Amino acid sequence: MTLRFAIYLCIASTFVSVGQAGDFAQDIRPLLMKYCGECHSGDDSNGDVDFASIQTNDEVNDAFELWESVAGHIRNGTMPPEDNLRPNETERETILQWYEHFVSDIPSRPAVLRPRRLSVVEYRNTLRSLLGFDLQVDVIEAEQTVSERSMVVKLLPTDPPGKSGFTNDTHNNPITPIVWDQMSYLVDAALEELFSPQRRAELQVYTGPIGSSGLSPEQAARLIREFVPRAYRRPADPRELDAIVARIAGLHDGELVSAVKLELKTVLMSPAFIYRGLLVTGQRGERQAVDSHEFAERLSYFLWADMPDDELTQLASNGRLMNPDVSVAQIDRMLASSKAKSLSEVFAVEWLTLNEIEKVSDNVPVRVALKTQPIEFMNYLFTEDRPLMELIESKTTFINPHTGRMYGRDAKQLPKYMKRKGVEVEIVRNHRVELRHASERGGILTMPGVLAMNRGPILRGTWILERILGEELPDPPANVGAVQPSPPGKKLTFRERFEQHRDNAACAVCHDKVDPLGFALQHFDAGGKYILADGPDTNKKKKKNRGEDADIDPRRIDSSGRLPSGESFEDASGLKKILVTTQREKVVRCIVKRTTSYALGRKLQVFDAPMIESIVQKMICEDGTWRDLFIQISQSVAFRETILSP
Repeated sequence: MTLRFAIYLCIASTFVSVGQAGDFAQDIRPLLMKYCGECHSGDDSNGDVDFASIQTNDEVNDAFELWESVAGHIRNGTMPPEDNLRPNETERETILQWYEHFVSDIPSRPAVLRPRRLSVVEYRNTLRSLLGFDLQVDVIEAEQTVSERSMVVKLLPTDPPGKSGFTNDTHNNPITPIVWDQMSYLVDAALEELFSPQRRAELQVYTGPIGSSGLSPEQAARLIREFVPRAYRRPADPRELDAIVARIAGLHDGELVSAVKLELKTVLMSPAFIYRGLLVTGQRGERQAVDSHEFAERLSYFLWADMPDDELTQLASNGRLMNPDVSVAQIDRMLASSKAKSLSEVFAVEWLTLNEIEKVSDNVPVRVALKTQPIEFMNYLFTEDRPLMELIESKTTFINPHTGRMYGRDAKQLPKYMKRKGVEVEIVRNHRVELRHASERGGILTMPGVLAMNRGPILRGTWILERILGEELPDPPANVGAVQPSPPGKKLTFRERFEQHRDNAACAVCHDKVDPLGFALQHFDAGGKYILADGPDTNKKKKKNRGEDADIDPRRIDSSGRLPSGESFEDASGLKKILVTTQREKVVRCIVKRTTSYALGRKLQVFDAPMIESIVQKMICEDGTWRDLFIQISQSVAFRETILSP
């Protein structure tokens, strides 16, 4: 992106018309009813959007996400549809000016703190950091298999996504009796292993050197006083520690070990360990800065999905962590840690729905290659201070011999691969390569795994619209039929056949947005391979993964399109250029909202809007990187402040 265009975007995105904003009831609602009311009012309104039902100020404020969508459509010219009556330029400015004032008038504040339990991944990681080892099941793995070895992940039910769309949003995911029993079993197994001879080194982290006579009463007391604060992730009440030590006083040998195990199990089954936010200190009912240990916990579970380490805890204890310069230095340290891989393995996987890649192939090494490529790419963006827009267009990628087949001459950068004797297939690690020849690749959109998990233009377009541009689509009408096959004697492309299918006006509203995005990727087959368009394709092997257009001459593939906002393109490369220029603000806003929601572990609310817009504009004007974004979130009102419930 040129400097001139970046400056233009910065000025354009921060410009707000001066003058008096319109009144909703007198100026805005009549316009919405005039231009949108035919489709979006009454019981049968499209997309569950009913402008007629929004009348009071409270209803206006509660519909913040709707106004954000309305402003986006008006700004981009995507609604009302082109063949409908549309507002003139003055009316458009009236609506947009009202929205800008609406957002600026929202008082920015933090959310009321709601404790939430650790997600399964957070629980697994926290136990591992606390004990010094991962609780695993014994699995014999072959070279061509990948098995889950964590006993925690295998036994505990998978967390459903919360309202934010992420599994770390566990507010509405209570601990059931079954989960409680499984946790009890896991804690017993973990403590049994901690006190086993093979884990003597891990136990001595808390006790100091243990002699031949076994655990002494003094060492048991030291274990309690050091283990409990770490488990609670903040200083423990001295009275609680004294009470525990008193209960094990006078015991020796096996009785002492059994008593210590029981006390540690009580700690690990307590809400203070399982939940986050229960022990936050401060004035009830008042807005205030979070205490330093809560801030350390927020940082560590955001960037690591894990408990604070000793350095974070020490800085929280002496109060230095709240200093912005110190916290920025800690963020840099944390991003350099291998624990930061959780950002790509959890956040990116859930945001970009990368687990869907698991369904695309029965060949395990191929499936692993397809899935690990975008994960390692996202880890590169997150941890190497890369610009946000490299999500869309990047010269760096990660491939192995399985994915390298789709990268042409760029695959020659891979080291020579020699299959081991006696091994038919095996999982091969990825290597970082720079794209010099595969101009059709680069960025997340054209990675083979992402293309393969979204087979066909509709799924691909929907994925881009929702995951990259941040728009939510309503469910399709119940009476939608299948795309009809070509008439006898004709070989129509999927695009040609689909034009007949989308004549339904109710469908066209969404398809006008989805279809151009999806058809831009038509030169990629169902397996993510690029289809050349330089001549007739007579090779049957090249056709087998083409899906809808398997029998169509590549020269007839039409990947051109025009977005509802007016931009035209010829292929996926052209679409990517639009996404990083004229549609950049939408992409950045989606990135900021998704990342912030994950960092906070909750769905964004109306009072988060000023903070989100501030970060969005900063990222646009400064061509922000992922590191910049993480820092901005960590310094935001939502992250550093809280309101404790009365």
